[in-house]
Amino acid sequence: MIAIIVAAAVAAVVGLTLGGAFAYLRLHSSRRDELAEVRSQAAKLVSDAETKQKELMLQGKEDALQLRTQAENELKERRMEVQRQERRIVQKEENLDQKSENMDRRDRAVMQREQDLEQTRTQLEELRRQRLTEIERVAQMTGEEAKAQLMMELETEVREDATRRMRQIEQEVVETADERARKIVATAIQRVTSEVTAETTVSVVPIPSDDVKGRIIGREGRNIRALEAATGCDLIIDDTPDAVTLSGFDPVRREIARMALTRLIQDGRIHPTRIEEVVEKARAELDGIIRQAGETASVEAGSPGLHAEVLRTLGRLKYRTSYGQNQLKHAVETAALGVIMANEMGADVNVVRRGCLLHDIGKAIDHDVEGTHAIIGAELARRYGVNPAVVHCIEAHHEEVEPKTVEALIVMIADAVSGGRPGARRESLEHYIKRLEALEVVANAFAGVEKSFAIQAGREIRIIVKPEDIDDLGALRLARDVSKKIEECLEYPGQIKVTVVRETRAVDYAR
Repeated sequence: MIAIIVAAAVAAVVGLTLGGAFAYLRLHSSRRDELAEVRSQAAKLVSDAETKQKELMLQGKEDALQLRTQAENELKERRMEVQRQERRIVQKEENLDQKSENMDRRDRAVMQREQDLEQTRTQLEELRRQRLTEIERVAQMTGEEAKAQLMMELETEVREDATRRMRQIEQEVVETADERARKIVATAIQRVTSEVTAETTVSVVPIPSDDVKGRIIGREGRNIRALEAATGCDLIIDDTPDAVTLSGFDPVRREIARMALTRLIQDGRIHPTRIEEVVEKARAELDGIIRQAGETASVEAGSPGLHAEVLRTLGRLKYRTSYGQNQLKHAVETAALGVIMANEMGADVNVVRRGCLLHDIGKAIDHDVEGTHAIIGAELARRYGVNPAVVHCIEAHHEEVEPKTVEALIVMIADAVSGGRPGARRESLEHYIKRLEALEVVANAFAGVEKSFAIQAGREIRIIVKPEDIDDLGALRLARDVSKKIEECLEYPGQIKVTVVRETRAVDYAR
């Protein structure tokens, strides 16, 4: 049994020994294989590195060779470019030298030509003097006389051309505008009429008997002095039967005096205290009448909504006249005319309506304010907020301010039509005769006029000229010159027609 156990133990020991030896051998063999493999890989890596190194060296040599070749090519190109630049510079220098030589030659040629021209000019001047001397000898005229004759002929020719051109332009304008303008004005005049009142600075108050004159004068003239002081008007008590005359430049004050004196005569109580009381009542009543007149005029003209002070000033025109034409009625009439023209011409009707209605509003206060009625009226309208376009129409209707709008021109035309239409205004006989004489004097002052006649109540001047002194074109120039002279020297309502008549008469007798 023990022998078996020992044998088993020996066998186990031997087995373990053999197993360990076998394991050692296997491990040693495996390491030897790995080492061989590592060595093989290392040798391969070394071989690859050497190959790569050789390749890199070859690639580097190729790149270096390529770069060198490229650098040599660039250098070669640059050298060629430099050579081309040098050749161009040399060519330019040669061209500049050539141009310089050409310029020198040209300068010499120009100088030679200038010398030739100066010589030729001297010769021409000598020939001209000889020719002028010969012409003066033949024509028996000096150079100044010949020059004056030539200038006169040139002036005549230029004037004829200008007159002919002016006539052509006028005909073109007349063809397009005359018929339409005539239609507008004729229609406006046809639609509107106006009552004409006499212009006056005095008012006559009827009295029941001459005994009242003494009561009006009062003891030592105290009543008449009180009345004149309260109204600002003069009382004229003369031999005129059953009438007392009031004289005053301000029509409103004269109307207050008339109303007050009429009431005093009717009441019979005439003394200073009563006079002051009645004058104040008359002034208050007239203010109401004036205000009502302004409102009525604005309604008739179709222009309501005006400021109260503007209406009050407008109403004062009821007692203002110009050449016998009542100014308030003239304002309403002008507004109607202006509206017709504005509708025909496509202008702003509202601006024209108010501009026409208020164009003479300055006349109501021109006794109290310094300046022309157009400027005074414009300032008044501007102060009370009237449309600036309307204000411009007021200040420009007598061209004291240059008209800049169509509406301002229409107001100007409507004012002239209303004041210049037949029957609108009356003039005294003396003034009328003086105006006719002034027209004829202006026309007769021109050379070549044989005689002249003022006709159509001074609205036309007919001029007879000498046919041997003035030709047809000269007649046209004369008509225009006379028109301008009349505009500069005379004042007149409306317009004046200038007609120049040139005729040649041949007379013979059969015996």
